[in-house]
Amino acid sequence: MNIGFIGLGNMGGPMAANLAAAGHSVKGFDLAAPMPEGVTKAATAAEAATGADVVITMLPNGAILRSVADEIIPAMQAGAVFADCSTVDVESARAVAEQAMKAGLLAIDAPVSGGITGAAAGTLTFMAGGSEEAFDIVKPLLDIMGQKAVHCGPSGNGQAAKICNNMILGVTMIATCEAFALADKLGLDRQAMFDVVSTSSGYSWTMNAYTPAPGIGAKSPADNGYKPGFASELMLKDLRLSQQAAEAADADTPMGHAAMELYAQFVEAEGGKGMDFSAMLPRFEKRGRG
Repeated sequence: MNIGFIGLGNMGGPMAANLAAAGHSVKGFDLAAPMPEGVTKAATAAEAATGADVVITMLPNGAILRSVADEIIPAMQAGAVFADCSTVDVESARAVAEQAMKAGLLAIDAPVSGGITGAAAGTLTFMAGGSEEAFDIVKPLLDIMGQKAVHCGPSGNGQAAKICNNMILGVTMIATCEAFALADKLGLDRQAMFDVVSTSSGYSWTMNAYTPAPGIGAKSPADNGYKPGFASELMLKDLRLSQQAAEAADADTPMGHAAMELYAQFVEAEGGKGMDFSAMLPRFEKRGRG
């Protein structure tokens, strides 16, 4: 396929490189990031989109997505697919999809899970919203960039799945870190706690696969000074998106809201920016009840 790829940062760059390495013709555009190996540089986003069978975007937020959509949709050929892999608000995802479809294009929102390492290794998970036709066209590309792609329903549902998943992740990480900090104060050995919880009803992905305590359980950013696999500020972004969606849908999400507030405090007032989201553990270690 001829692919336009817009947004070649930490995630988009390796994703585009994997498509090029698989033999696809990839034309890329980014305001600052270098061109990945095998990707042809375009002077503008519209140039990257011109003549493409599929245009993939990987952008920071909904406002930038809408701006890029205004630029590239008029340049895209009829029947082409606009595939947005950014994590943005559901409203923006649905608005851009509607704009694309009115212009005679197919559209899909396909945010990802798996982080920078998953992007480089081609092991991402894609959560896709859009028509079956659009998903079927894009799926071979998703299979190159990732290990799993799930069609979640109509436009916007990919974003909905992503923010619901990451709301669970944020809440669960906080609970896991709280439990380790409480165990410390009760004189319970961390390894003993892990051995019990990891095989009991407290089992979770954050405990078993991404253990926030150094030297315990799974190898994780905790074993590397909490250098980010998934940065705290990105978790905060996703939690804010979850609460924006909850407000729009009139959904009661008190735990999601509390997690958002805790990560906001951690990132914006306690030096958590640039640290892994599991660095909540040393945060709780230092704090008392008050």
